[in-house]
Amino acid sequence: MRLLVLGATGAVGRLIVAQGLARGHAVTAQTREAARAAALLRGARIAAADPTDAAALAPLCAGQEAVIFALGTDRGGPTTLFSDATRALLAAMGEAGVARLVAITGVGAGETRGHGGFLYDRIIFPLFTRHRYADKDRQEALICASGADWTILRPAPFAATPGAAPMRRVTTIAPTTRLTRVTREEVAAFALDCAEQGLHVREAVFFGHGRA
Repeated sequence: MRLLVLGATGAVGRLIVAQGLARGHAVTAQTREAARAAALLRGARIAAADPTDAAALAPLCAGQEAVIFALGTDRGGPTTLFSDATRALLAAMGEAGVARLVAITGVGAGETRGHGGFLYDRIIFPLFTRHRYADKDRQEALICASGADWTILRPAPFAATPGAAPMRRVTTIAPTTRLTRVTREEVAAFALDCAEQGLHVREAVFFGHGRA
């Protein structure tokens, strides 16, 4: 496939690019820092562009079969990065005639809030990530209201290893659902599977290891 990856130099974005190239895809890697990306993402087409600028994204979308949104931030305070970038991307995709979008948000978005395990729900989310998830809620609303063939992926808290609990993928969250860990490699692989196979079109998927 011809794939565009937004946020290609992030921890998950780099893995999507590497795994996508290993699967034989032609990958365009969006970044703000072309020199850094060229060193990290050998084999990809590097495209420097502001992810919140629809005019800059439109030429990157042209000719693509799917877009994977893996943009992240370490910002602790209020942000509009995710909603601004999504608004620009949807406009650019519409102009270029690209329908397929796989967007990675995370636990804390929508109805996943409170289902990431004690450490995440009681400490990490309220102290460190709640502001970015407020904007990811806005991002998800924009995606759901769009005409794109979208899939929203909400990974569990990141961990170095998957642990002993089985992998779960759910689109309906029960009160007892607790998905407490997933590796970034697993997230990248699932994002590519969704793009390649047309999985979970117009669904939001909460996934990771734990209790569904």
